[in-house]
Amino acid sequence: MSDYEVRAQNGRSVGLVEKKFFEFARPPELMPLESGVRFGPITIAYETLGQLNEARSNAILILHALSGDSHVAGYYSKDDKKPGWWDIMVGPGKAIDTNRYFVICSNVLGGCMGSTGPSSINPRSGRPYGLDFPVVTIGDMVRAQKALIDHLGIEQLLAVIGGSLGGMQVLEWALSFPHMMKVAIPLATTARHSALAIAFNEVARQAIMADPNWRHGDYYGGPRPDVGLAVARMIGHITYLSDEAMRLKFGRRLQDKKVFSFNFDVDFQVESYLRYQGKKFVERFDANSFLYITKAADYFDVAEQHGSGSLVKAFSKARARFLVISFSSDWLYPTYQSRELVQAMKKNCLDVSFCEIEADWGHDAFLLPNPRLESLIRSFLDHAMEQ
Repeated sequence: MSDYEVRAQNGRSVGLVEKKFFEFARPPELMPLESGVRFGPITIAYETLGQLNEARSNAILILHALSGDSHVAGYYSKDDKKPGWWDIMVGPGKAIDTNRYFVICSNVLGGCMGSTGPSSINPRSGRPYGLDFPVVTIGDMVRAQKALIDHLGIEQLLAVIGGSLGGMQVLEWALSFPHMMKVAIPLATTARHSALAIAFNEVARQAIMADPNWRHGDYYGGPRPDVGLAVARMIGHITYLSDEAMRLKFGRRLQDKKVFSFNFDVDFQVESYLRYQGKKFVERFDANSFLYITKAADYFDVAEQHGSGSLVKAFSKARARFLVISFSSDWLYPTYQSRELVQAMKKNCLDVSFCEIEADWGHDAFLLPNPRLESLIRSFLDHAMEQ
């Protein structure tokens, strides 16, 4: 029995879903970007789950992390081996209950899963954009999402939810379009990258650009910079885990051997795991998109972009109720960064709830089953829907 059939039988899957596409910013109505460039046309890939109610008051926008996409839950076909990236959280009877809510998830501008990005065809040249694609920001991504929400005829979202890079988008939504949502739930995120986070992103980008197949971004139609992208993914994956997660999952255990090889093949299980993660990533992701999305994350700075350097001033724009969640073992976006957000919100007398969840699995904890996380999100949404 397939994974789809098992989940369909127990009634916990949203079932089959469809990737949809929305195009806007056709010339001459181009979309202005923060860089000063006017850009278009733009296609946004998205999926919807559940039904929009008559009052159009039950819509939830979910925003994905760096390597995610619009496929948040369910299956594209009965033969799919795995469901969408947050299927544990989204579906019938789950914390984000598709029997009750209308869920929207889109692929970010600059991505490679159906939305316009560097691997898309430039209509002016007939070839992939490559580095001719303009640098985009988190704000640009959110403005593209706003165009989609307007297209769907939704005047106010019940909630905007996202973790990591998705959490940055949640914050941007709350400040750029403060009246567009009742509640905002940023998970495992930050108001701006630390020097450490920028450093890891830069090393990952350099791994890609040092690959001889990268060819200044013009590799489409030829060998791809798979080695560089795999190394970039390995670097990133280390930051998503924690020391405790590494110890519990791998320790110093050897991979399929009892003694060292005394060469540079895989000896340790953690080496095998990282190589596997790198190999799987290059099969589904575009190297140039990785460059653009990580740069957008590095540029993000709530205080500078919305408060003239003041985080408190930035959140004076916000109107939503907030649920801010961090994870105790997340060293990429540690809890003190979430507390800074909460402090700025409280100084503006915003309605904000905060929870640090004890979890061993590092930054990726928001993507893993966690009864505490599920309970928090479920009850917060229930309360928002009842108001």
